Order: sequence, then structure tokens, then C-alpha cells
Amino acid sequence: MNNKFDALKDDDSGDHDQNEENSTSKDGEKEKTERDKNQSSSKRKVEQFWRFYSHMVRPGDLTGHSDFHLFKEGIKPMWEDDANKNGGKWIIRLRKGLASRCWENLILAMLGEQFMVGEEICGAVVSVRFQEDIISIWNKTASDQATTARIRDTLRRVLNLPPNTIMEYKTHTDSIKMPGRLGPQRLLFQNLWKPRLNVP
Repeated sequence: MNNKFDALKDDDSGDHDQNEENSTSKDGEKEKTERDKNQSSSKRKVEQFWRFYSHMVRPGDLTGHSDFHLFKEGIKPMWEDDANKNGGKWIIRLRKGLASRCWENLILAMLGEQFMVGEEICGAVVSVRFQEDIISIWNKTASDQATTARIRDTLRRVLNLPPNTIMEYKTHTDSIKMPGRLGPQRLLFQNLWKPRLNVP
């Protein structure tokens, strides 16, 4: 028997209805088990992340010129990465003193999938500078205006930004064209669940 229809050919007595109900019940149990596994796995990942995050220096405690990159596993924080090359990023410039709170809220929103744009979010960056701090969130598809607008609106909400806050969207192709720009540097947390620290 290769499929449901083969079963009907072999036995047309009508007893297959009961077997079908049992099969449907088993499929439902499998789906529930799979869903439970995914929730358990997600919970473990969140716990692992918080174990790491609780020992990490907060952006507001850094001095000088530093960058934190937090990206999904398998995505490099580079414009040229396959997941990023057709995307872009929302950029928000913050006055000093706000970066730690905004960074934590952004991370929580990403972990909690509050952006509701599926796999569109690639990662986030906080850049500590002397005069200001910069937060950006990277997405895969710059040409999808509805998705980029949803990301912007969610970002404004989760960071509790005033309505007059300037938010800039820049495509990665525009960033690549800019002469003299450097890629990620200083502190690098490459993968969401497997962070790696590089200090030059």
C-alpha cells in the first residue's frame, strides 16, 4: 500500500473509516508532540541566551567605539551575506544613556518574535560612539515595503520612541556603494545562540 487510495482498492468494506480516524488522531498527536518539542527547544534557547546575556557588558557601560552584533545562526553580520544582500536596515540614532534599555527591548522583541514578519529579521546591531549610540535592525528584503513598514512600526513601539524620532532605512546595496565604509568590527556576537567574541 503506497497511499490512501491503495487501501481503498484492497478493502472496500467500509472499515477503513475507523482506521482513518485513528490515523487522524495519530497525526494530531504527532503535531502536538512536534509543537511541544519546538516550544521546549525555544525555551532552552531563550534560557541559554539569558545565561549568556546576564554576564555580558551592557552597551551603556562601554566607552569608545564598539559594536555588538546579534544575528540569527548562520547569518553573518555583513552586507554581502546571502541572507542580507537584498535587504536593508532601520537605523535609529540615540542620545547617550538610552542604548542599554533600547538594546535589551530590541533583543526581547526579536526573541519573542514581536515583529511578526516571519524569517525576515536577520539580526540587530548596537553601535556605541562618543557623541551618540546607534541601533539598527537588519532584514532580508528591502523591496518589500509592507514588511519594512511593519518592522519600523514594531521597532517604534518596542523601543517606546516618541513620534518625532527620526528613523532611516538604508538598503545594503546603498551601504556597499559608499566608499570608505568598513564592515563589522570590535565586539562581534555572530550567532544568536552561539555568540563569539572577537576583540582586535
